[in-house]
Amino acid sequence: MKTDSLGIPRFTNKDLIDMIYTGHSDKVHVVLCDANDDVDKFNEAMEEQGLSKLKKYIPLDVDEKTFDGVCQSEWFMPDEYKEINVYEYVLSKAEKPCPQHIQDRIWEELDAFKERDMHNLLRYMIYLVDFMRENNIVWGVGRGSSVASYVLYLIGVHKVDSIQFDLDWREFLR
Repeated sequence: MKTDSLGIPRFTNKDLIDMIYTGHSDKVHVVLCDANDDVDKFNEAMEEQGLSKLKKYIPLDVDEKTFDGVCQSEWFMPDEYKEINVYEYVLSKAEKPCPQHIQDRIWEELDAFKERDMHNLLRYMIYLVDFMRENNIVWGVGRGSSVASYVLYLIGVHKVDSIQFDLDWREFLR
């Protein structure tokens, strides 16, 4: 795999074949490739195995700012994560029965994320944590002001219970 001037990974035919033979084809949802690469042949092989096909994106001639804007609006993650009701998901992760002060904290944080149009970011964090768990990828205990967010704790982004340590969640979103 190589990257272009925007830092986008470009998969070669060999990369696509290696994904099939090493059993990692199910981990890739979107492939960025050159027009002359054999993504169609890869997709034929995936169809024969009953696996998902890759979406094929041919690079456009755009500047970095335009590209970043498109990437931030697309959120490359499986569709099932794009539809998650963030409020329901996070509340389902809280202790049962959930004390009122904790419910209030969750709602307050989630409303602040929503005001900043960050629910897609939370959906992506849910996907990322699920992906890391499924693939036994180790990530840190917590770092910086993100540990002040109880919502991120419930999602699994970090392991610091900010309510237990009486951390002000506003430190993270300021």
